[in-house]
Amino acid sequence: MCSITTNQTKRHSGNIFLVGMMGAGKTTIGKLLAQQLGKVFVDSDEEIQQRSGVTIPHIFDVEGEAGFRQREASVIQDLVLLDNIVLATGGGAVLNEENRVALCCNGIVLYLKSTINDLWHRTRHDRNRPLLQTADPRARLKSMYEQRDPLYAEVANLVMPTGKQSAQSLALHLQQELNRLSETKS
Repeated sequence: MCSITTNQTKRHSGNIFLVGMMGAGKTTIGKLLAQQLGKVFVDSDEEIQQRSGVTIPHIFDVEGEAGFRQREASVIQDLVLLDNIVLATGGGAVLNEENRVALCCNGIVLYLKSTINDLWHRTRHDRNRPLLQTADPRARLKSMYEQRDPLYAEVANLVMPTGKQSAQSLALHLQQELNRLSETKS
């Protein structure tokens, strides 16, 4: 997907990109990881809302998922060019091949992998998730997981099961794994 030299060069940018399903903890873990590593935390969904001046559910209502995905791709293309950030991407960011290439070529990609059951428990009462506003949100979540899981794995330098551990414990474990990863790459 990326050339080796490009990938090695951009690893020096210090960027860490979090991918995974909605409810996997990308924002929570990303904030903790950025704080631990002295990096700037950025959330692509928050950036989309800031640039558009409206909420993500509103974008879905007016422009549909296709319009949202165009905005998301534009934001990701801009954000990956920054240095020393921890970026929490939206759950569907990996659906766009250009996003996958941009992520894997511009930093280290961490896949926060959760079970469908855990994701369901974390998202079932959240009304700000337009894709789950269906007659059977659990079935929709399962379908999205089956489509996206291989794409997350494709771009990931590291897959981290989230399980039942605390956010702090997971962030510390990720920091240790990142240290090991950088030692093997240097």
